[in-house]
Amino acid sequence: MSETLILAAILIPVLIVSIVFHEVAHGWMALALGDTTAKERGRLTLNPVRHVDPVGTLLVPGALALVGGPVFGWAKPVPVNKWRLNNPRTGMMAVAAAGPGTNILLALVATIVLGLVARGLTGAPGDGLALVVLALNYAILINLFLAFFNLLPIPPFDGSHIMEGLLPRKWAAAYEKLRPVGMILFVILIAATWAFPDAGIIERIILPPVEWLRSHFMTLAVAIAGN
Repeated sequence: MSETLILAAILIPVLIVSIVFHEVAHGWMALALGDTTAKERGRLTLNPVRHVDPVGTLLVPGALALVGGPVFGWAKPVPVNKWRLNNPRTGMMAVAAAGPGTNILLALVATIVLGLVARGLTGAPGDGLALVVLALNYAILINLFLAFFNLLPIPPFDGSHIMEGLLPRKWAAAYEKLRPVGMILFVILIAATWAFPDAGIIERIILPPVEWLRSHFMTLAVAIAGN
């Protein structure tokens, strides 16, 4: 039980920070490209209270962690009005990419800190330092997972906005009409992941690119540690 509490004490703050930075990045990019909606609604803040969704940020990831499934979640979406962007088509692509891009950047920062923490270590870290190392490893893994998960081209994920911008305009208009269906697919995906945690539904799609980038980040951490 104590190990579960320790794991929760690490996972929950890491997940909240990762999700909040992800959402705020959308808002800041939108502001930079002409849309002030998020700023007007007070969402350009790192205060988690403004972003946390009780179900998506706490209940779903907590339940998935308990059943051994992939830990992911979501926050209240930062409002973006694409018609207020300087260029709605390319602007939405940039706004969408800002969230996953920020998660990859956070994973890189955690990698650098991990390398600095491990610098000079000649043996196993003590209990306190071991928890720090564990938290940093989870920060890398969770942020990379969130980045690639959100890049799935299924509405309403960020990848769907990027896909929409890449498609010819006629195809993009038809693709945008699939957004209500995308929400149904998202609910089915969550339910299937929850009901069949051993099936690896999400892991088979997301983990290969996550592990590929994570391996490169770990190489960087080892190089920084210099051990």
